[in-house]
Amino acid sequence: MWAQWTIATRFLREGKAQSTLILVGIAVGVAVIVFLTALITGLQSNIIERTLGTQAHIRVQPTEENNVVLPAPDGAVQLLLETRRAQRLRSINNWQQVVAAADALEQVRAVSPVISGPAFARRGEAVESVALVGIEPARYLRIIPVQEDIVAGSFRVGAGDAVIGSQLARDLGLQAGDKLRLDAGQGREAVLNVAGIFELGVRELDSRYVYLDMKQTQSLLDLPGGATVIDVTVDDIFGAREVAARLSRLTGAKAESWMETNAQLMNALRSQSLSTQMISLFVALSVALGIASVLSVSVVQRTREIGILRAMGTTRRQMLQVFLLQGAIFGLAGSVVGGGAGYGLVWVFNTFGPRLFYIPVDPWLPVAAAGLATVTGIVAAAVPARRAAALDPVEAIRHV
Repeated sequence: MWAQWTIATRFLREGKAQSTLILVGIAVGVAVIVFLTALITGLQSNIIERTLGTQAHIRVQPTEENNVVLPAPDGAVQLLLETRRAQRLRSINNWQQVVAAADALEQVRAVSPVISGPAFARRGEAVESVALVGIEPARYLRIIPVQEDIVAGSFRVGAGDAVIGSQLARDLGLQAGDKLRLDAGQGREAVLNVAGIFELGVRELDSRYVYLDMKQTQSLLDLPGGATVIDVTVDDIFGAREVAARLSRLTGAKAESWMETNAQLMNALRSQSLSTQMISLFVALSVALGIASVLSVSVVQRTREIGILRAMGTTRRQMLQVFLLQGAIFGLAGSVVGGGAGYGLVWVFNTFGPRLFYIPVDPWLPVAAAGLATVTGIVAAAVPARRAAALDPVEAIRHV
């Protein structure tokens, strides 16, 4: 291949202006692909982190209660007007076995039983509707690290202590160390110490959540030994739907993944990924057309030289390889420069940009972009390369 390499690089040096322009075009295209892909990936990671940072990947809940209708006797026609049955607060049947089954799955990272229900929080004349969340801290904090979002006091539940949201604390005028009265109805009340105040950044949670330990919450909600929800996190968040389906089959309980409860978010993520792929495709197509046009012009300009080389013994295969090498050089050199430029754009965004989120760069992304550009260059060079290889030596030498 030494002879082909020598001829290919000589042709490129002789057409410096054309070579420089196409290299710049390829570099710009690769930089756009690298930066845009990294930007969308970082944006999606940030959206998912913010969304799933305050919720489990999978929630296991009791199956819905349905009306029981006795069958009609033989020969009778039965007409039914059935309304949906009201769902009461109740525990998951055999929730300990459900937790054990979830713990046994390889894809599962953490499992936490939770008991949750409505109540009223009172302080003086102020009353707010809240959601009691009874947890086992050692398990629950592996799913939602609330202790990292404490803005006052400390995360401590149990023994008469509770942790509340920052908005709820403002609404009731509470500070860490104050007393809070909880009323779950039917005379079930408790006075608790506010051990800590958290701020998750989600107004609904910050204004309603009150964290207690499970025993306190079971007593307030009149569900001794019960658990109303089992939160699960998995290693692969995009595999949550399959894990949820498997949990449903194993336990018979109702298991929903975050993909089902955040359908609009999933549609947005798919749209972003599709738009990135489409932009990358069109950029690669424009790069291919640029390489093909430059090499086609090169074949016309060097028809006489190609004829002399063919007359001197250069085979069709070797001449084909000369122009394929030029396409590969264009693609590889342009992608190296473009990959560096893409990294530079990411650094500028992370350092001087709005800093709304951080863009991580996969080290394999520039490698993949370089491989794509090189293959694109070779494919784009195929048509002019075949044309050069097909030239008749005698006719090519006569060309002026």
